[in-house]
Amino acid sequence: MFRGKNYQESAKLIDVLKLYDVNEALDLVQKTAKAKFDESVEVHARLGVDPRHADQQVRGVVVLPHGTGKTLRVLVFAKGDKAKEAEAAGADFVGAEELVTKIQSENWFDYDVIVATPDMMGVVGRLGKVLGPKGLMPNPKSGTVTFDLDRAIKEIKAGKVEYRVDKTAIIHVAIGKVSFGTEKLADNFKTLMEAVVKAKPSAAKGTYLKNVVVTSTMGPSVKINPARVTD
Repeated sequence: MFRGKNYQESAKLIDVLKLYDVNEALDLVQKTAKAKFDESVEVHARLGVDPRHADQQVRGVVVLPHGTGKTLRVLVFAKGDKAKEAEAAGADFVGAEELVTKIQSENWFDYDVIVATPDMMGVVGRLGKVLGPKGLMPNPKSGTVTFDLDRAIKEIKAGKVEYRVDKTAIIHVAIGKVSFGTEKLADNFKTLMEAVVKAKPSAAKGTYLKNVVVTSTMGPSVKINPARVTD
């Protein structure tokens, strides 16, 4: 794979054989971020689980103390007083059946998260084939199917992120922007990893955190010592 000049220069700063401490790794991520925009900082962690088994799924949500640096657009399926609650809490879009029609007919996806009250899931379910593949389907486990819309929306706006193991047993989560600085990025990183460690399935055997790396959007990966992720 061809790599640009900036990437190659950045990669020279990293010892690919070394497992770095968290702060040291995040310092390197910032030094190697050469793009002209404020790059996101991402965590990619390979877990010692077999995602093919239901009892080894790893999924949850966590509110990052310093947010993600991105303002998420929230769509809410609700009616009556709950619709008013959603609007008051800062939802970007609120509606019911008419939103289903808009999504189906216009292929409309100008939002990042969907929240729904439980009584609306029968309506939202009609969108399963289009929302599911995009990871947008509301789910009780991620706190996006709830009657407590005020709390759900405010947590999302404050920096709630979902982590979920993929088919290759890896989780991918953005923990902020390069401009955050090491201290805030480290706080977000440790908050995320504490939640992931706590979510270890009882059926998982052997080493749980196999490989943890951090990277900026356009930069090279930096390996972190899995034994030190919550230090």
